[in-house]
Amino acid sequence: MKPASFDYVRAESSEHAVQMLAQAGGDGKIIAGGQSLMPMMNFRLVKPSVLVDINLIPGLDRIEQRGDRLALGALVRHRITAADALIASRIPVLHHAMKHVAHLTVRNRGTFCGSVCHADPAAEMPMMTLLLNGLIHVISERGQRVVAAQDFFVSSLVTSLEPDEMVTEIEVDTLPPGTGWAFEEFARRHGDYALAAVAVTMARRDDVASETRIALMGVGEMPMRMPELEAMIDGRNLSDTLVDEVVEALRGQITPNSDINGSSDYRRHLAGALTRRALSDAWSRADTGAA
Repeated sequence: MKPASFDYVRAESSEHAVQMLAQAGGDGKIIAGGQSLMPMMNFRLVKPSVLVDINLIPGLDRIEQRGDRLALGALVRHRITAADALIASRIPVLHHAMKHVAHLTVRNRGTFCGSVCHADPAAEMPMMTLLLNGLIHVISERGQRVVAAQDFFVSSLVTSLEPDEMVTEIEVDTLPPGTGWAFEEFARRHGDYALAAVAVTMARRDDVASETRIALMGVGEMPMRMPELEAMIDGRNLSDTLVDEVVEALRGQITPNSDINGSSDYRRHLAGALTRRALSDAWSRADTGAA
């Protein structure tokens, strides 16, 4: 199929882009990589009256360090994220996750911020943004605002972004030296959407876990942080018994959908198995901090 007719505007600046969105009266769309938007337009699932192309706006393709956080601009492609030295050294869990993102053609065009805005519950970037306490920087003709990741995702393919707003960048935490991390994903074929995925980070001092973060995707309508499980781990040694308790609690908290790729029970079992592996890997990678 082909998309419904639309107008096209090449934005010269972020201000110009949001001006065009405002003029579209809620019927415009930003296009950067277009790897999710264009297929949806071809199937006429969305029919914007105007596409606002931001690809020539200067400064949006940068990754910048800001203290203990990194900011990824709206034009940072997946391939840039995957190859960036700062991300590899300061956020190794994100660097590893990029290996699972789609295929080469998609990674060459798709953007980190675009994936977060698309909010597919089986995509890696929304989950990583949630895991890393992401802050989404948003502008419109009405001004600027910053949205925490936990408030940005509403449901499958739905965010709190208003029709006249544009994301300019996303800030995420870096990991302190010695942080343990792990990323586990299962898909039928490499590059396919995940049936389930888990990401974990934690500190380890004198064989006691702290600052644990656990995030999941593919097992709900949006990416999930698991604060109750994190609290179960912090302050304790990550023994096999504790891991069993965490996995059992996890399976009791999630209600995945059934579809042609797997039943709800299968996804629940898979999420537990991936979590068990991720916890073990993060624990083993963490600096023990022993005196």
